[in-house]
Amino acid sequence: MKILNAEPAGYSEQARQILASLGAIVEIECTRDELLQCVTDADVLIVRLGHMIDAELIGRAKKLRAIVTATTGLNHIDQEAAKARGIAVLSLRGERTFLDGLTATAEHVWGLLLALVRRIPAATTHVAASGWDRDLFKGRQISGMTLGVVGLGRLGSMVAEYGRAFRMRVIASDIVPVSHAPHVVLATLDDLLTAADVVCLLPSYQDSSHRLIGKHEFSMMKPGAVLVNASRGEVIDEFELLDALRSGRLSGAALDVLAGEAVRGEDWLRGHPLIEFARTSDRLLITPHIGGATGDSMRLAEDFMARKLSEFLGRGR
Repeated sequence: MKILNAEPAGYSEQARQILASLGAIVEIECTRDELLQCVTDADVLIVRLGHMIDAELIGRAKKLRAIVTATTGLNHIDQEAAKARGIAVLSLRGERTFLDGLTATAEHVWGLLLALVRRIPAATTHVAASGWDRDLFKGRQISGMTLGVVGLGRLGSMVAEYGRAFRMRVIASDIVPVSHAPHVVLATLDDLLTAADVVCLLPSYQDSSHRLIGKHEFSMMKPGAVLVNASRGEVIDEFELLDALRSGRLSGAALDVLAGEAVRGEDWLRGHPLIEFARTSDRLLITPHIGGATGDSMRLAEDFMARKLSEFLGRGR
């Protein structure tokens, strides 16, 4: 059995040992074209978020039995194409008991929020250039603000807890009806947007959350509000986000994701309007989808997925 790991950099050694007990591991950091060649005789394909596993690639994988990804989001995999070929997609989606121990993304959301409202990146750049003018970087105190959490799943619930710890009023909205949310006021999306000083977007990405926040939603937001998105870039209409920032409707935004990253080409960021805005304004912070990218959380996730693959293959024997 050939197990192709297309993103092996920093991969868990324990996971490697589990995989080695299942078959021959081939590890290669490859381009799209190289992956199209390498996958032809693979039985298992392991990826993170660096490749788009689309119908073309799946069509080349004549022997493939499983695609393994240590992620909850799956918009980098054409699930319909995989299903049509009888290929299992093994992921972290729905593994709530395990995922409750992974807090990295929620922590990153909070780091982005604090960096944005306290203008920390601009202040550190100022000092690196030998400046020392505190009056240039007056931020905002978040205690007493209203935090609006869109998507009250695992990550949304964690962020809501952080908000309460920082003495914020927490309101939340979810596409899926929520029956019980201690210390959180449940609201419609429109009511949340009109009331929140800080809006954190954490819904799972699906058809119903595609461009969930667009022109209408930005117009509903409280003047001077800030937005943090750690879901998927596609939950926002990025053109309307840029307009809200330029007009001053939003005082700031922090993004860990951008639309199109799952299908990015080599120069996909060249001339990107949001990147260009962020070059000249500290009101927009962008990080390269690093929410879950801590060594310990990635190691735990890779170990879990290796065991999940072992169980899957064991059932098929």
